[in-house]
Amino acid sequence: MEQVWIKKWDILENITIEKLVFWGKWFARLAHSNPELDGRVIFVTWWAIPWTIANLKVLKKKKSFLETQIVDVVKKSDIEIEHPTNKYGMSGWWKWINIPYGEQLKIKQDQVIESFNVVKQKQEELLFLPIEWSPIVDWYRNKVEFSFWKYISHRYWIEEHFNVWFHKQWEFSKIQDMEWCSLIDETQNEIYREIKKFSKTLWLPVYDQMRQEWFFRHILIRKTHFTNEMMILLSFNSEYFDKNTKLNKIEKLWSIKEFLIGLTEKYSIIKSIYFSHNPNKADVCIGDLELIYGEKTITESLHGLNFNISPTSFFQTNSSWAEKLYSMVLDFANKDKLNEQIVLDLYGWTGTIGMIFAKSGAKEVISVELVTSASKDWEKNAKLNSLHNISFVNSKVEVFLWDYLNSNKSADLLVIDPPRAWMHPDALPNILKFNTDQIIYVSCNPTTLARDLWYILDNSDYKIEKVQAMDMFPHTHHIETIVSLIK
Repeated sequence: MEQVWIKKWDILENITIEKLVFWGKWFARLAHSNPELDGRVIFVTWWAIPWTIANLKVLKKKKSFLETQIVDVVKKSDIEIEHPTNKYGMSGWWKWINIPYGEQLKIKQDQVIESFNVVKQKQEELLFLPIEWSPIVDWYRNKVEFSFWKYISHRYWIEEHFNVWFHKQWEFSKIQDMEWCSLIDETQNEIYREIKKFSKTLWLPVYDQMRQEWFFRHILIRKTHFTNEMMILLSFNSEYFDKNTKLNKIEKLWSIKEFLIGLTEKYSIIKSIYFSHNPNKADVCIGDLELIYGEKTITESLHGLNFNISPTSFFQTNSSWAEKLYSMVLDFANKDKLNEQIVLDLYGWTGTIGMIFAKSGAKEVISVELVTSASKDWEKNAKLNSLHNISFVNSKVEVFLWDYLNSNKSADLLVIDPPRAWMHPDALPNILKFNTDQIIYVSCNPTTLARDLWYILDNSDYKIEKVQAMDMFPHTHHIETIVSLIK
């Protein structure tokens, strides 16, 4: 008889991967002659294609399941394709690019429906609208961040002194060195390549995250979709010259500044350029910002509203998709009564949903967001668009709701867009105390969405009117879901 015990790092051979189940994890079952192991649930983390046969490495061993990752593919899935823009193979940023887009949509729709199985214990009949696809499938990101990195391993005879691109899948300590990204358009790619090429001519070393020293760190590019404006940010360790006094700091930084500003002659869409003086130990792009060219912000337009975007602004990274999402959230509401309604925009993020409701005629909108910089940014944008019926509250949602209810204030519509992890448990009971005719719940995590909906249905007389899945980011596992709850 084969061994009963499976250990961490064991290799499971010839496993058929079946489906996506939650948050980027894929489902399979172990076929084994030993009844104690046969049928054991296997989760495959991050990347897979349905009906691939693969060998899997065991990462974690639990009582009821195994968590694994692919070590090699035995047989490719019948649905796998060679994507025309997949120039350098599978990347951590677009793991699904070799799955036909129609199949991606089907996988995501099926995952949302399956996530609602627990909800069906409280409401058997559910209306799932067909999944909405992204208006742009490739080159849709309006923000991308490239990292400089060096990787030297005497053990493996590797010397990579000037890598620029993204973190390597499964090996976060490494950066793949590539010249092109599928998720941004050719203009952004051209500018990225020009900056990278010029950086090498300066003979300044790239930052070493392990040793926390040396110079170049990140390239950040933001490009608006509807107004076609671009912002460039170059992040570097400003303390490098303090330890290398033989180098002329002013001369080197002037050379970089002159080059970046020179790009504006060739690319007129560049409206803003920043230096990020960044001695932070953490692998983050933003340090002390210095505007070296143009405007402090670039402007995007959605639903007839203008949004000024700074280097630190929160903003949906797929603008065409964002406009579609916000249109559908608004369409879910009762627009005939909107001018009579007080709308609470909970977990306001960018404040965009709240501002669109304000522009569409809501009596009053209150947008609640914990991140101070986000609240301040979007308060400025509300003034930019002459919206006087919206206010922004910088607070935890659970704290705001408690104070708001204790002040005997009411609301007519709740729009909820919580973080991926969850809605805070203290918020859920207070949400039900408003007794509004409708709640619109927007979620980027079907699993936590289903958990919160179960609570709402179990503790109130709300019913789910309809469920709309939307493809947030093509070629990734991300899914956005809108749910309308009505009395």
